[in-house]
Amino acid sequence: MGKNVSRRQVLKGGLGVAGMLALTACGSSSPEAPAASSAATSSAGSSGATAVPLVTEPGSKVKITYWGSFTGKNGETEKALVDKFNSSQQDVTLDYQFQGSYEETAQKLTAALQSKTAPEVSLLSDVWWFKFYLAQALQPLDDLLATAKIDKADYVDVLFNEGVRKGASYWVPMARSTPLFYYNKALWAEAGLPDRGPETWDEFAEWAPKLVKKEGSTIKQAAFIHPGAAGYIAWLFQGVAWQFGGGYSTPDFKMTMSDPKTVAAGQFYGDSVNKDAWAIYSTQEVQDFINGVGASAMLSTGSMGGILTDAKFELGTAFLPKKEQFGCCTGGAGLAILKGAAAEKQQAAMQWIAFATSPENTTFWSKNTGYMPVRKSAAESAEMQDYFKERPTFKTAVDQLPQTKPQDAARVFVPNGDLIIGKGLEQIIVNKQDPQAAFDAVNKELETAAAPVVASLKAVEG
Repeated sequence: MGKNVSRRQVLKGGLGVAGMLALTACGSSSPEAPAASSAATSSAGSSGATAVPLVTEPGSKVKITYWGSFTGKNGETEKALVDKFNSSQQDVTLDYQFQGSYEETAQKLTAALQSKTAPEVSLLSDVWWFKFYLAQALQPLDDLLATAKIDKADYVDVLFNEGVRKGASYWVPMARSTPLFYYNKALWAEAGLPDRGPETWDEFAEWAPKLVKKEGSTIKQAAFIHPGAAGYIAWLFQGVAWQFGGGYSTPDFKMTMSDPKTVAAGQFYGDSVNKDAWAIYSTQEVQDFINGVGASAMLSTGSMGGILTDAKFELGTAFLPKKEQFGCCTGGAGLAILKGAAAEKQQAAMQWIAFATSPENTTFWSKNTGYMPVRKSAAESAEMQDYFKERPTFKTAVDQLPQTKPQDAARVFVPNGDLIIGKGLEQIIVNKQDPQAAFDAVNKELETAAAPVVASLKAVEG
């Protein structure tokens, strides 16, 4: 850390979360987790990495702690993967501890670092890992990856490269997702629409009135469902801003929320609810979609497993609609090792990462949650290709992935950026505030919040 910024200052300032709303983890719904399968082999090409010997004395094991964030059936799948790891080898005992949502995990990890009680390895979301990188709390992983004989080139490039800073890896993709356009095929057929997603938002605006059902002035069935700030509307809207030719910020932290094209995207969102009246705002968007309250929604791939399990209708998925261009971001979470642990514990943590993100277990995880396969060889495997044929709804995300790009700095690198943008969108949708005024206020708030990040980044990276 540079002279003017201490690790403690970054943890207290850049990672401050006082007063922050407890948000729901992305894609909390997922399918039933199968029982842990038989122990997997320990090679870089299958379910685990070949790591250097970890045991210092015969008959002993290295015990490490892993903090996870998944609830419901995704959490069951994560626990099954941990059990599978512990039964697959004799060197490492992984103590799995659920910490709550992504945000709750980050808050607890901040406190644990200050009290020197941090776990060896933790799941961190796309929004949170960078804060711990700035605090110099994350272990560079390249040497550990090399020792474990993990082929970094086998990870999907756009996903792996998001965890790289100044040529060093700090965050390995695991539960990665993108937004998809989800639609209810039964309601689509009832409205006489073609069995596909809309190519453009203009096309969907023409379709939408056919999907709306009202009793008086009350919408009983909407064409589309918008989530609230707690449902990651800022993540989902990011692609829409790009589709309109706008965005949240430049890579060097110049905020662009006030840009006319970003404002136009905000106007579109507001009009869909308050003027054209074909969309609704919901604080339980996944459940409302499952229950038929809305005919479509943009949701995470991580929500797919639960929807396929719980919905009584046939599900359709499609690429996100275009406006001036296509736009879609990545999201989700990855694994990081915390600094300060003994070398053998760091090697043990990497053995877990190698196992959890191996081609075999990437396939296991993806099939049972809906998250995308993060290894190229997993996506290309016969098992995954067969699964794509069985579940074309899942293949949509993999097909769309090459057109995605990393998120704007304003959301993922600025403290509370997701919440700041999400609250601005709520002002437009719920409170009917003028989009220009709402986004001007968001722009100023983001600029203020970004200032210490820019200073910390300069101290860390030069």
